[in-house]
Amino acid sequence: MLHGPIEPALFRDFKSQGPNATKTKGKIVDKIIEALTVHTYIENECMYPEIRKRVPDLEDDILESYEEHHVADVLVVELAALKPDSERFDAKTTVLIENVEHHIEEEEDEWFPKVREALGRKDLQEIGEEMLRLKEKAPRRPSQPSALKKTVDAIIK
Repeated sequence: MLHGPIEPALFRDFKSQGPNATKTKGKIVDKIIEALTVHTYIENECMYPEIRKRVPDLEDDILESYEEHHVADVLVVELAALKPDSERFDAKTTVLIENVEHHIEEEEDEWFPKVREALGRKDLQEIGEEMLRLKEKAPRRPSQPSALKKTVDAIIK
């Protein structure tokens, strides 16, 4: 529904790099960080609240997705602070990628079909348009205030 090809392509790029490609890996991870920061922001701010309101049966799935985003946000913040030649850079990136791939698979296979079934084309279009609008103002780095607020909110809620 909403996962574009950007994240999987970036994940494949990262995985295809050799152990000494630290500069290239650093650039790829910067792109991953930006893509995920935007992605989790627009889903948390628009899609999840809207689906939660319109399809109450998916409450547990939405709450789990918020938590999966929170884990990704924490890893993104930590990665943003690491240098690509850091001992834990590759391991942390690999854990992030595995986490996000699991999240995408779960959404696409388990609850996106239920959303499509429950909502009409008009509702889906409204949500999609709002997400596109939010994408324009979405934070691009985890250090931006709106991204930090999202991470902090997830910790204290």
